[in-house]
Amino acid sequence: MHLLRRVSWVAGLAGIGLVGCDAATTSAQANAVPPPSAVQLPAPTPCAEDAGWSDPTPPRHVFGNTWFVGTCSIGAFLITSPEGHVLIDAATMEAAPSIAANTRAAGFRLEDIKKILVTHEHNDHVGGVAALQTLSGAPVFARPAAADALKAGISDRRDPQFEVVDRFPPVANVQPLVDGLVVEVGPLRIDHLPNTGHTAGGSGWAWTSCEGETCRRIVYPDSVSAISDKTYRYLDHPDHVAAFRQTLATIATQRCDILLTTHVQSSDMLARLDGHKPLVDADACRAYAANALTGLEKRLADEKNGAAP
Repeated sequence: MHLLRRVSWVAGLAGIGLVGCDAATTSAQANAVPPPSAVQLPAPTPCAEDAGWSDPTPPRHVFGNTWFVGTCSIGAFLITSPEGHVLIDAATMEAAPSIAANTRAAGFRLEDIKKILVTHEHNDHVGGVAALQTLSGAPVFARPAAADALKAGISDRRDPQFEVVDRFPPVANVQPLVDGLVVEVGPLRIDHLPNTGHTAGGSGWAWTSCEGETCRRIVYPDSVSAISDKTYRYLDHPDHVAAFRQTLATIATQRCDILLTTHVQSSDMLARLDGHKPLVDADACRAYAANALTGLEKRLADEKNGAAP
């Protein structure tokens, strides 16, 4: 299936003008897709239902210039162009070698990664950032709370889960990210979505990838579960709750052809990438946000009733 998709992709780029993309920048981004690797992707292998954060799995082609390079449980994505690539998330420290291997197996050089972006400041998503930064030399961009955590190797009390999260290798070159900034690398344009809620420094990301005449808006929101350690109460942090609600509203209103998620199981992502379930679902972001809002409301109700945390 992957080989057929890749052949049609190249044929489309070579012989068909781009129509149906969002704007001129989208068209430029689509035209920037490099030819796929001459080496066929490794065949997908099944992951255990209880797969760990670091368990390896082969890379997958998502759509256009977007590639899944993560693990059996954790999302990590490469967005590519001839002028350099962007990596979003890096799973755990133990998973860094497999993310590097997946990047190479998809036909790309780690040295061509120009920027590393993150979703939120927890070990299962940023534990491998320091190693991938060392291999690529790329700076890391994160919102202030996440940037502070990346530099320290652990989050702080702004994080609802602070007392139960693991440390991770500190990251050296971290640059603070302005909310709503469009991240650019050559022709790539990646929209930043402030996603406070699961943590204080959470970020979502959205971009458009094209194959021939077909363009898809891809949305990679942050985790949205309202969980905490035994000390933190959401009711004691009304500003955080308000920002959480805004996060969910933002996700719900995105134009969202392809939903990607920080945890693979949250959206049956590997099954969708492997063709066992539909990849494209224009209602996916809305459903993802609605489910999270139900969880947030339940958490707040439980706190009022003395049942949480």
